Amino acid sequence: MEKFTTLTGVAAPLPIVNVDTDMIIPKDYLKTIKRTGLGTGLFAEMRYNEDGSENPDFVLNKPAYRNSKILVAGDNFGCGSSREHAPWALLDFGIRCVISTSFADIFYNNCFKNGILPITVSPEELDKLMEDAERGANATLTVDLEAQEIHGPDGGVIKFEIDAFKRHCLLNGLDDIGLTMEKAPAIQSFEQNYAESRPWA
Repeated sequence: MEKFTTLTGVAAPLPIVNVDTDMIIPKDYLKTIKRTGLGTGLFAEMRYNEDGSENPDFVLNKPAYRNSKILVAGDNFGCGSSREHAPWALLDFGIRCVISTSFADIFYNNCFKNGILPITVSPEELDKLMEDAERGANATLTVDLEAQEIHGPDGGVIKFEIDAFKRHCLLNGLDDIGLTMEKAPAIQSFEQNYAESRPWA
């Protein structure tokens, strides 16, 4: 998993509440178990018209936001079903950070397991970040996970809280497999001792 330390990029405003995982990645895209290629399906029902052409009014289709790395979204982001394809699609598109006032628990935890930083802020702070994001490519945000700060384009700083263990995992690029591999010497030692003490097993 790619480490998350400091991220600077254009933030796309998505002022919609209760964005569920079916909106993030519709069920038609759940036939794959690969983590790549899902970026094209991200927000598909909003991004594309019925004939498959792009909806020019959707934020991620606008020139300023096509390469967004940060998403500033409305309350209760990631609700609905527990599909892990949702963070996969965000990551494949290039989004490494989602900022909202609240997240659904399963989506929130899935983000950390896939290298995405979900940040919870107050409604007042979200309003300010949404205003910054609406300025397009002329205004970028910097997210500093080490310092737990969001730096706005005008020099403003917003502090955010995050679980220490989750922060450690993101800073070091550790998913569940990576955490297990940190214990590789102890696992190998156990296996060797077990084999020597029980040669009949």
